[in-house]
Amino acid sequence: MIQVNVHEIKAKLSGYLAAVARGERVVIARRNVPVAELIPIAPPRTVPRPLGQGPREEGYELPDAFWEPLPDGLAAAFNGLAQTPTTGQAQ
Repeated sequence: MIQVNVHEIKAKLSGYLAAVARGERVVIARRNVPVAELIPIAPPRTVPRPLGQGPREEGYELPDAFWEPLPDGLAAAFNGLAQTPTTGQAQ
């Protein structure tokens, strides 16, 4: 880890960016008090992230309740039609 004050990093930014690209962490300080950190960006994933068991995988079954209609209030909320209850207001 490298710690550098604002004045120095302003003067030598490309050198510190090269250090970050090599995997170093650079802590930026104002008057020797750390305020920020430069770290390398994580490389992009090359394989999809696993999301858990899905309908195409062996052993996966949808429960019967999946096909039952949603309660009216919940269906309305999903469709943006839900009424917002007013609390504490005179009607």
